[in-house]
Amino acid sequence: MAERVYAKLVAARLRGQMSYRLSFVLDCLAQALAQVSELAVILVLFHRVRALGGFSVEEVLLLYALTSLAFGLADAVAGQLERLPTYLLSGSFDALLLRPLGTLPQLAVSDIQLRKLGRVVAGLALLGYALARNDIAWSPWTAVLAAVAPLAGAVLFGSVWVVGGAACFWLVNGQELTNSFTYGGSAFASYPITVYGDWTRRLMAFVVPLAFVSYYPGLALLGRPDPLGGPAWLGWISPLVALAAACAAGLVWRWAVRHYRGTGS
Repeated sequence: MAERVYAKLVAARLRGQMSYRLSFVLDCLAQALAQVSELAVILVLFHRVRALGGFSVEEVLLLYALTSLAFGLADAVAGQLERLPTYLLSGSFDALLLRPLGTLPQLAVSDIQLRKLGRVVAGLALLGYALARNDIAWSPWTAVLAAVAPLAGAVLFGSVWVVGGAACFWLVNGQELTNSFTYGGSAFASYPITVYGDWTRRLMAFVVPLAFVSYYPGLALLGRPDPLGGPAWLGWISPLVALAAACAAGLVWRWAVRHYRGTGS
């Protein structure tokens, strides 16, 4: 029953946005161009250096493509959590608690932006290009990894969004802190973690497990050892890490909602 309600809410949002088709196309192009501008930064860097953290331009493009697609998917589903502080400050979140539906899914479908598909399509195209440009020893296992890694990465980014949103129940205006781990995490995962300092690498790669978005799956696809000495199997466990992160994020969200006491207004 709940699934039907969510489906109807999403369909209504999408129909409303598709009624302005020219605006939709322009918004999608703007999202895709934003991806191209971020890619341009990498290409400019490689005009100055031959390798970045021990990785060639083609290999960095693969990491960027995995991150870009994963972040685009997560943003389309969980990006609406950025509006949570507004719900909390205005008292609108209390209305979500009165409905016989989960608060997290309600927020997820509250304002789905179809224009975000432009980022997803651009990321998918870039991933196809990066896979073709790198010398990958294709097998059924690497093909599955190439398909699953962006989905696992999307779950990891989504989990970060959920935990960051849960923190807003106490910080209220803590959106900038959340953005540092979502948008900042996207920038972090776009490059080899070998370019970062030790404490940054430990925080963003393992405490917030964003190394499993692109770095370790990328190493597995490329068939190259980890310059930091990590075992080869790390490149194949991103779905398990994503599952663990999603479970942890769900528990944090439930705990935060359970201790919510309203705005007091």
